[in-house]
Amino acid sequence: MTGFVETNEAFQQARSGALPLGEIRTFENFIVPVPPGTPLEDYDTVVVWCEAFSQFITAAKYR
Repeated sequence: MTGFVETNEAFQQARSGALPLGEIRTFENFIVPVPPGTPLEDYDTVVVWCEAFSQFITAAKYR
């Protein structure tokens, strides 16, 4: 996603520009592989979102 978000509301507003990468099944030591060809240059933020509970977990800028 482009642009850092810190809240559920901010994520909902920016969600249409998000690129789902995969599921996380733990809160510790997880790695989500990025598929080859993913246009990383188009994104600057990683968001962890719980789809089951429609809940924002956390976000981090990676560039």
